[in-house]
Amino acid sequence: MSFAFHAIQLLYFMVPAYAANMTPPFAKYLRHWNRPISRRCLGSHKTVLGFTVGVLAAVGSTFVQSRIAWSGSMTSYDQWPVLGLLFGLGAMGGDSVKSFIKRRIGIPPGRPWIPFDQLDFVLGALTVVWHRVPLTRTDLVIVLLLSGIGDVMINHVSYFLGMRATKW
Repeated sequence: MSFAFHAIQLLYFMVPAYAANMTPPFAKYLRHWNRPISRRCLGSHKTVLGFTVGVLAAVGSTFVQSRIAWSGSMTSYDQWPVLGLLFGLGAMGGDSVKSFIKRRIGIPPGRPWIPFDQLDFVLGALTVVWHRVPLTRTDLVIVLLLSGIGDVMINHVSYFLGMRATKW
């Protein structure tokens, strides 16, 4: 198996985490429904609705993956709701833990904390889906590198489209 194909397999496996991470910013447009989880602990950017739509995006992504039935998949999507829930909770949980730590060490919301801002959701998701796929250390490094680079690229595009206040 080629390196490129294996990298694609890993990225495909991580799609639910990416969907979970990319969806919450859209929840900001529903202001009356979008209350912070805890301003003091996580800042005003982490909201109940954002967390919820992130989890739902992950579940929706695994549903789509279960219908595609790609032969190159690294896991079975027979239990797609459970896998989606794990990805979503892991990704949103990882992001929330990072925000909690940022607040404790005095980094304000929206300020960059590289590389944690790029990898928090990936580490959270991998922590809870680890048992689903036998990932090697090399696989983890590939996922972290590609995810970090991809996150920076998406954030820059979002900034230039006016969807984000900062590039990071």
